[in-house]
Amino acid sequence: DPGSLPVGVPTEAEYVRRYCQIRNVEYPVKTWSFYVGLGMFRAASILAGVFHRSTLGNASNPLADQLGPLVDVIAQEALRLVRGPPLLPPLPAPGQGVFSSPEGSKQLRQRVLTFLQTRILPLEPDFIRHQQSPDRWTVLPALEKLKAEARELGLWNLWLPAGLRASLLQGGAVPGELLGPGLSNLEYAPLCEVMGMSLYAPEVFNCSAPDTGNMEVLARYGTSSQQAQWLRPLLEGRIRSCFAMTEPAIASSDATNIESRIADNGDGSLTLQGKKWWTSGAMDPRCKVVIFMGKSDPSGPVHRQQTMVLVPMDTPGVKVIRALTVFGYDDAPHGHAEVHFNDVKVPAGNILLGEGRGFEIAQGRLGPGRLHHCMRAVGMAERAMDMMRERGSQRMAFGQAILKHGALAQQFAEARIAIQQARLMVLNAAHQLDMHGNKKARAVIAMAKVVAPRSALSVLDLAIQVHGGAGVCQDFQLAGFYAGARTLRLADGPDEVHLRDIARIEMKQISRL
Repeated sequence: DPGSLPVGVPTEAEYVRRYCQIRNVEYPVKTWSFYVGLGMFRAASILAGVFHRSTLGNASNPLADQLGPLVDVIAQEALRLVRGPPLLPPLPAPGQGVFSSPEGSKQLRQRVLTFLQTRILPLEPDFIRHQQSPDRWTVLPALEKLKAEARELGLWNLWLPAGLRASLLQGGAVPGELLGPGLSNLEYAPLCEVMGMSLYAPEVFNCSAPDTGNMEVLARYGTSSQQAQWLRPLLEGRIRSCFAMTEPAIASSDATNIESRIADNGDGSLTLQGKKWWTSGAMDPRCKVVIFMGKSDPSGPVHRQQTMVLVPMDTPGVKVIRALTVFGYDDAPHGHAEVHFNDVKVPAGNILLGEGRGFEIAQGRLGPGRLHHCMRAVGMAERAMDMMRERGSQRMAFGQAILKHGALAQQFAEARIAIQQARLMVLNAAHQLDMHGNKKARAVIAMAKVVAPRSALSVLDLAIQVHGGAGVCQDFQLAGFYAGARTLRLADGPDEVHLRDIARIEMKQISRL
């Protein structure tokens, strides 16, 4: 059963297909069943010889006399394979490409999509009305109900990668039922794309930022007590979290600029001082902990000056100053806040990984998180295509459907090309991350981070154009999608930083000519 294989272990078909690619052999190999059968006949012959020696009393293994019955079983099975249908499946159908998912992942994607279509999308109007009401900073009970349903169906914490799941199981601080199916980044990508089709879907499956990134930090770098106190309730969906890194007074795209301070009081406690903004999630009444990044050793090596500390949101001195808007959206009840830390005292045991390891944690956190944003951006664009197709085929202008006008039809086709390009780049980055880790996949992740929001923005812009005035009003999700996608060109590193990294890596490459 291919679905029972550990993540990262190729199926028989995947292994043979890769071999054929390297050896320039046509796939599927028409004689594959014959060669498998031949191998089994050889094994049966060897076992027959071992059994025969046991009858002569010169077998080297005392169990050799039990091999006789296996010879006929293996030979008969080999004959069945040779005479039977081909063992290897055909190549993926057009549109699936080289990144087709295992059957189990496809089924999981379909379950997520069905839940989105039948449970989340019908409630979107209610969610939108709540966000525009005086009660928008309160949690909507209907959303909490959906989360309970998703968890009951096993559609919960789907983001958690297999390796991290295994280490948490071994650690014992978190029970296995909270740890999701343990997907690879490549397997999770199609699911995350589906979640991107609604601004509300990621939270329903406990797969929303910044919680996923914070949970990954706690899972990778947290102590057992930190995991028990904060990771478990986050995985349960009982609380939410935020990440305080960006500062209003400096160019935060360069993390070494951070001015917030962490002072060791010498008595087992720390004092935190600083002003942060764009601390997403801090407005949420369920937000109970913030990961604070500041300088603990300003005179140390550049990338060893920063430390990350866990800070309960109700700690004296933590003050949420105001909600920031994104093109007028306040994204309630989640929100994006300016937060001041005035003489905030916490135990030194709240440090993550160790003093001076903050920059290291940040780099590890941002790789998968950036890809999750990219996956959701592709989902936004795909939803926009659906909306555009429906609107553009039904609305008439100058005697024909809007999308049948030549200029728009061409742009509609180019939108499909843009989505497919972005999707393949994101899938490749996810695959490279799985195979080689964050550091070696840095360039392709940066490329995906640049391409995905740009592609989504181009598709969303066209969808808004096709919708006319409706495209920029509150009756549709397009304006909210556009605000989110445009912000993504700044979040987790602006385009310019990623382009700079790509250029630096490319300049180091050895000529391929």
